[in-house]
Amino acid sequence: MNKREIGKKYENIARDYLIWQDYDIIESNFSCRIGEIDIIAKNDGYLCFIEVKYRDKDSLAKGVFAVDKYKQKKIYNVAKYYMMKNSISESTACRFDVVSIDGDEITLIKNAFP
Repeated sequence: MNKREIGKKYENIARDYLIWQDYDIIESNFSCRIGEIDIIAKNDGYLCFIEVKYRDKDSLAKGVFAVDKYKQKKIYNVAKYYMMKNSISESTACRFDVVSIDGDEITLIKNAFP
């Protein structure tokens, strides 16, 4: 499997997990010239922008650590564009979550960054 196929596989696993966690999936793989957001969903009154990270069970670092300040800023800017494009009010409650899949372990971090 190439990187894209692996990413797709684990994004599907994350999507199923989020549904199980009472998320309503709106869109997957929203992309624009700025970047991409893996999953956009609603949960507990929030519009959630979700980054999915996978690491092999033998990896030394968990996937969540790959969402650094640079990646956070990119996700934030794509989220702003998504809201503008879809006429979503700036006053809408939003949250940035991360799903980290490390081997067989899935971790959901709500409100992972501001």
